[in-house]
Amino acid sequence: MAEEYQSRLQNAVDSMVKNLERENIRKMQGKMFRCSAECCDNEKASMQQVHGCIERCHAPLAQAQSLVTSELERFQDRLGRCTMHCNDIAKDFLDSGKKESQARAQLESCVMKCAEDHMNLIPSMTKKLKDSLVEADRKTS
Repeated sequence: MAEEYQSRLQNAVDSMVKNLERENIRKMQGKMFRCSAECCDNEKASMQQVHGCIERCHAPLAQAQSLVTSELERFQDRLGRCTMHCNDIAKDFLDSGKKESQARAQLESCVMKCAEDHMNLIPSMTKKLKDSLVEADRKTS
């Protein structure tokens, strides 16, 4: 049962990332490549100037990708802490003399709650990321 919740959570995160990539990141990639091509079209620029221009074109996309990565890492860390808390509770159950089957049931229930709680965080995380990506994209326009 806990595996089903974890799978649903993973699918929801994967779907969010795919949508962010399709709706936001891809547009920024297109702008970055067009901007970089314009840098290369400048025949009067030195090699260093072209390189600096290309780096400036790439910066907003790199910042956006970093933002998504750090937000996903924070989400994963929170989920990991929740799961570790569940493991601690199950261990305490065993240490207090409860049966292994009771501890296992407690662990599964707790892990399912973690997954459910984190599933509920996805809409607000998605909105936060979309807003940040729109803002980052605005800076490139």
